[in-house]
Amino acid sequence: MNLKNFPKYLVVLLAVLSISCSKKFSRLQKNGTLDEKYKAAIEYYNKADYYKAGILLEEISPLLKGDSTAEKAQFYNAYCNYYQGQYQMSSYLFKTFYATYNNSPFAEEAYYMNAYSMFKDSPQYNLDQTSTLTAIDALQTFINTYPTSKYAESCNKDLKDLRFRLEQKAYEKAKLYYKTRQPSYGGLPNYKAAVVTIDNFRRDFPDSKYNEELAYIQLVSQHEYADLSVFRKQKERYDLVVKLYEGFIDKYPKSQYSKEVVRIFDQTQKSLDNVAKIEKEIEEFKVKAQNEKNTEKSQ
Repeated sequence: MNLKNFPKYLVVLLAVLSISCSKKFSRLQKNGTLDEKYKAAIEYYNKADYYKAGILLEEISPLLKGDSTAEKAQFYNAYCNYYQGQYQMSSYLFKTFYATYNNSPFAEEAYYMNAYSMFKDSPQYNLDQTSTLTAIDALQTFINTYPTSKYAESCNKDLKDLRFRLEQKAYEKAKLYYKTRQPSYGGLPNYKAAVVTIDNFRRDFPDSKYNEELAYIQLVSQHEYADLSVFRKQKERYDLVVKLYEGFIDKYPKSQYSKEVVRIFDQTQKSLDNVAKIEKEIEEFKVKAQNEKNTEKSQ
C-alpha cells in the first residue's frame, strides 16, 4: 500500500486506528479473561489475522482442558502457524492434535495437514533432501491410513512432485561426477563414481526420462576410465564397456547417441584386441624366460 496516494487525514486516521488496535490487543493480553482471549482469538482467526490469533491461542491452549474449546484452540493454532509459513511448527502441532484428538471430526484433516506442512517445508531439488524423504513418508502414511480420503488425490500429486525432486537431485549428482571426471581436474575417481551413481539412479528411477542420456554418459565414463586404467585392470573395465554398449543398443536402438555409442564400441574392441596381444606377448615372454631358466639349471 502506497500511503503517498492517500489524503493526509486518512493516513492519520489509519495510524490512530493501528495504535488503538495495538493498545486493545495489549490490554487483552495482560488483563483479558480466558473466555475473552478465546473469543478474540477466533475473531482474529476469522479475519485472517493469524499473528494475533496465534499469540492468543498459544497462550490459552494449555489452559483449556476437557471441552471443545481446547480442541478447537489447538486446531486453529496449528493453522495459524501454517498460514504464517511456519511449516515445521504447524506440522508438529497438527501431529500433536491428531495424537490427542484422534476421534475428533478434525482428526483426518489434521493428519493430512501434518503431512502437507512437511511437503510445504521441503526444499528445491538442489538443496539437501532429508526433509523431502520425511515428507514422502508422511504423505504415503496418510494415504495408507485414509485411502478413500478427499485429500488422497492431492497427496498423490504432492508425492509425484517430491519424488521428482529426488530424481532431479540424483540426476544432477550423476552429471556432476561426469563433468568433473577429467584427470586435469583431479577427478579421476569420479569416472567410477559416475558409473556407480548412474546404476543407482536407474534402479531408483527405472522410468525416468533421463535414463537414456545417463546410459550414454555411463558408457562414455566407463570407456574413458578403462583407457586411463593401469594395464592389469583394463580388460575387466573394457569388458564392462561392451556390456554397457549391448544394454544400451538393446534398450535404445534408435537413440540420438547411437552413432557415438557405436564409435566407442569400435574403439573398445580395438583396445581389447591390443590388450589381448600384449597379454599374449607377456605370456610368451614368461614361458621363454622359464625355459631359459630351466636350461641353465640343467647345464
